[in-house]
Amino acid sequence: MSNFKIEIADLKKAFFGKEVLEGINLSVEQGEIFSIIGKSGSGKSVILKHLIGLLKPDTGDIFVEGEKYTGAEESARIKIESKYGVLFQGAALFDSMNIFDNVAFGLRRIKMPETEIEKIVPDMLQKVGLRDVEDKYGRELSGGMQKRAGLARSLVLKPEIMLYDEPTTGVDPISARAVDDLIVKTRDSFGVTSIIVTHDMKSAFRISDRIAMLFEGRIIFTGTPEEVKNTDNPYIKQFVEGRAAGPIKAVE
Repeated sequence: MSNFKIEIADLKKAFFGKEVLEGINLSVEQGEIFSIIGKSGSGKSVILKHLIGLLKPDTGDIFVEGEKYTGAEESARIKIESKYGVLFQGAALFDSMNIFDNVAFGLRRIKMPETEIEKIVPDMLQKVGLRDVEDKYGRELSGGMQKRAGLARSLVLKPEIMLYDEPTTGVDPISARAVDDLIVKTRDSFGVTSIIVTHDMKSAFRISDRIAMLFEGRIIFTGTPEEVKNTDNPYIKQFVEGRAAGPIKAVE
């Protein structure tokens, strides 16, 4: 069996004849915080959607703990999907539910007794730094607090893998730092493997074990934050430094 938590092998996807992913190859280790960077519209979120089954690849395979996810039987897919938690870009809280019911949603779907839910939900909210918000609605919370509530909703189901879609987008710098700290704490406290898609380089450098650069449908570089900072690849340097320039050909 593979030592990797997740492996993506030659993943390709096109929409309306336009190739978005042109052969993605990635391996993510157990307990790793792995960030995927790239400009908006480059296909970062498309990778996440393949991991949780919202999209099917045209070709290529995904393995989770050595088990093939693509093309697997339904029972095998459900078992793999149960390992995931997802924090969407906008936290994706249910507007019609208060925070308690949002966090309890997944627990009720698996028929957990209400007496247990009443203990677990406040405890998890406290662990993500939220207190006395159970009766509030998402619209009453700041963007950073909404993301914490969304993370609590995922963590109560004890995921082995967390997927984060632009977790620091739309929040102020102080809240962004708090979200970063929470991602690291989640890994350290729960042993969760984390995959993050982001264009926030400050965040990526601060928390990642490794960073992969997506360019023109391919991963052109994977390395530690220090290796990303020191690369001679002109496109990566331009992206990291936030410089506007003409088209640059990526260098493998």
